Amino acid sequence: MKKVKIYTTPYCPFCIRIKNLMKKKQTSFQEIDLAINPEKFGEMLAKTNGAKTVPQMFVNDTHIGDCDHVHELDNNGELDKILGIL
Repeated sequence: MKKVKIYTTPYCPFCIRIKNLMKKKQTSFQEIDLAINPEKFGEMLAKTNGAKTVPQMFVNDTHIGDCDHVHELDNNGELDKILGIL
C-alpha cells in the first residue's frame, strides 16, 4: 500500500475537501496538522520547493500537489494510478 501524507490546517475548506476525497477512495493517510505541529511547516516548505499553502499531498514521499491539482488528477484518472487503485 502506498504511504499518503497530507499537510493541513484546521477549518481549511481545501484540506477538508482533499481528506474527503481520500476517504471516498478508502485510502488511509497520515495527516500533519500544522496548527498542532508548526515545526513541520519548514519540512513542508523544503519538500514542496517553497509552496506555502495547504493542503499539500505526498505519496511515498513524492509531492503530488495541492487540493486543486489532486482533484485535477482525480478527474483525469491519474490519481488512482498514483495511489495504486486499479
